Amino acid sequence: MKSAYLICPNKIEVVEKPVPTINEGEVLVRIKAALTCGTDLKAYLRGHPLIPMPGPFGHEFSGVIEDVGKGVNGFKTGDAVMLVHTAPCGDCVYCKRGLFNLCDTLTKEMMLGAFAEYIVVKERVVRQNMFHKPENIDFEEAAFLEPLSCIVHGVKALNPKKEDRILIIGTGPVGLLFLQVLKSMGISVVVMGRNKNKLALAESLGADKVYNSQENPVDFTDGFGFDSVIECTGQKEIWVKSVNYVRKGGMSLLFGGLKTGTEVCYDAGRLHYGEITLKGVFHYTPEDVKDAVNLIKSGKLKLKELISGKFSLSEISQAFEKLSRGEGIKYLIEI
Repeated sequence: MKSAYLICPNKIEVVEKPVPTINEGEVLVRIKAALTCGTDLKAYLRGHPLIPMPGPFGHEFSGVIEDVGKGVNGFKTGDAVMLVHTAPCGDCVYCKRGLFNLCDTLTKEMMLGAFAEYIVVKERVVRQNMFHKPENIDFEEAAFLEPLSCIVHGVKALNPKKEDRILIIGTGPVGLLFLQVLKSMGISVVVMGRNKNKLALAESLGADKVYNSQENPVDFTDGFGFDSVIECTGQKEIWVKSVNYVRKGGMSLLFGGLKTGTEVCYDAGRLHYGEITLKGVFHYTPEDVKDAVNLIKSGKLKLKELISGKFSLSEISQAFEKLSRGEGIKYLIEI
């Protein structure tokens, strides 16, 4: 089979590999659609601790079951499926406390290699985080399940109220998914970014107002600030600035990840006297995945609007070159 391997930063090679075999409880999926993501881009540009190099690449996908291992219940060869690439162990100290997204083994056993013809789905994922894809949902929409699960987890951490006014900083796929999920809940959302085309897309997706950070600062017409701010850029300076837009008693949700070891400094007075909450969020739980499945099935989200183009597997480097230049939101890799 053909599989895209990330060899080193800025170098992807499509290599020939044997079709993998499966063990008890596992299934083999023929990948139909795979999507690029921000974590993939970070790995492509400078490497990533969770994505070994050289190694298989990609983790947002959907497909059709090619083979089923012994002991698998509820799935058969030929079933179209939507799934994520991890599942918690259920046995570690974090799982026993219900913190399934922080499971000790979660990131050590990720399924990577979505930019390929086939992938083995591990037993835990089959059992917890794989679902039948309805016929009315396209494979490219189903491939959004993984990033959308992360967004659902973030929204739950935010726990927004109907009357809240929320600022999203960043117009990449994460910011635009947050926008759509929050708008589906009837919440007022303002988006700030610096790319005019992406801001226009945010407006078309329902943003109540957009601001170009390079041209016009956010206007606090009521002098109050936002109930919550969602940081979606993964840039240190934006982490710091995010609290400047939050009202007293509000929350800054730090979604965009920074490199481990990065130190961020805040005005202690602003946090202390303003009772501002800084909240980090990571990954998702099986319950988040189920909720994301239902969101996709609801048809409330315009997921295809976030796909900026399509490339074949042999053209995958072109997709990442475009992303590295800030062109597009996500690209569909057709296998």
